[in-house]
Amino acid sequence: MPFHKLVKNSAYYSRFQTKYKRRREGKTDYYARKRLITQAKNKYNAPKYRLVVRFTNRDIIMQIVSSEITGDKVFASAYAHELKAYGIEHGLTNWAAAYATGLLIARRVLKKLGIDEDFTGVEEADGEYTLTEAAETDDGERRPFKAFLDVGLARTSTGARIFGAMKGASDGGILVPHSENRFPGFDIESKELDAETLKKYIFGGHVAEYMETLADDDEERYKSQFQKYIDDDIEADGLEDVYAEAHKAIREDPFKKADSDEPKKTKEEWKKESLKYRSKRLTHAQRAERVQAKIAELREE
Repeated sequence: MPFHKLVKNSAYYSRFQTKYKRRREGKTDYYARKRLITQAKNKYNAPKYRLVVRFTNRDIIMQIVSSEITGDKVFASAYAHELKAYGIEHGLTNWAAAYATGLLIARRVLKKLGIDEDFTGVEEADGEYTLTEAAETDDGERRPFKAFLDVGLARTSTGARIFGAMKGASDGGILVPHSENRFPGFDIESKELDAETLKKYIFGGHVAEYMETLADDDEERYKSQFQKYIDDDIEADGLEDVYAEAHKAIREDPFKKADSDEPKKTKEEWKKESLKYRSKRLTHAQRAERVQAKIAELREE
């Protein structure tokens, strides 16, 4: 049998060059990704972790991820909707919720590694700029768990919520290398951070101010925007206590599950649920019958 060389045509390359397709579609910043996953050779295949933060319309997704040849491996994750178990029911995508989610994933990671008592982080948030340092243990000095912030395609403007998530993880006891110049309260002229302003954002003070302003100026709009807060008797004055209690509860038990009265659905029940929104394919006879019905309807008009 003669030798036959397999020639890969353009269809093959257009289909399987995933990297270039994702770059072309603007889904992955490969310039940033290369620097986030490339590990020094003298680290001997030690995982290089990154703190992945992504925002959706209703949730915040945070993951500790390392990259391997076979793909990315998620070491731990935390979501803003899990904050309901800690008393934060509303505003799950604001700055304060981002901080709380960052705190949650930090405490989870350290608890999973068994070093949560060695690295307590900032137990009472004060808005000061701090980085987690090595801790003295019985076995000697121990370096903190280190992860680099992965912002994806998000805009990294000053005061962005993504830095709230990073601040929460940093205060939770993880070493996330960063500076203070992207936090709310940083003055670009004096190059100094106003800790009180940052603390206000951590405890939802900016939301409380907006609630008070709306309540005084436009009560109708206040009721429409903060109806769920009103239903749960949460006022502007009580927001700080809600977040403070949540931070305390997260530190006590980072793996707490939300109490739900509804029983969990089985796999078959979820399938039936999904079928509700799937349109059934009509047979030829059904399509013909539908056409005749439309013709009859038009003739009657």
